[in-house]
Amino acid sequence: MAVPKKRTGHSAQGKRRSNWKATKPETAKCPNCGATVLAHTVCMSCGQYKGKVVSIKAAGYAEEAEAVKPAKKSSKSKKAEESKVEEVKAEATEEAKTEEVAEVAEAKEEEKTEE
Repeated sequence: MAVPKKRTGHSAQGKRRSNWKATKPETAKCPNCGATVLAHTVCMSCGQYKGKVVSIKAAGYAEEAEAVKPAKKSSKSKKAEESKVEEVKAEATEEAKTEEVAEVAEAKEEEKTEE
């Protein structure tokens, strides 16, 4: 085991420890309530972070928590959803065509009744 041959002096010890010091934490003001908070942390008084409600302390936590969390979708469900969208579009175009045909038929009937 390594053992120092001589004792470290006071000045050498002080020079070594000169960079070992406490630093003042960075603080910022909350844009919502104006309270002083640590940088990059949730405000302890209003419960918001970067303008979003993230804590139970915030007034609209329950409503926004439900709205913010979308359901995760796999690639299979995305493909299924796309096919459903295509089916709905096809149905809508078919319905529009049938409505146009019905309107044309009604117009012809009205012309016949006018004569």
